[in-house]
Amino acid sequence: MGGILMIFGILVSYAPGLISWFGHLPGDIRLEDENKGVYIPFTSMIVVSILISLAIHLFSYLK
Repeated sequence: MGGILMIFGILVSYAPGLISWFGHLPGDIRLEDENKGVYIPFTSMIVVSILISLAIHLFSYLK
């Protein structure tokens, strides 16, 4: 798991355009005023939850 996080960190550092869509999906709520802002990433967190669930499910079969 640590290796996967390290590879992800390197990808984000050297190619930030690969995940520029994250946080701008339909369903992510962004409310901004001139002095403050609120950001609620509903859809992005659902995508993350599905990916983590799939990874856990896949690793449970590899045991």
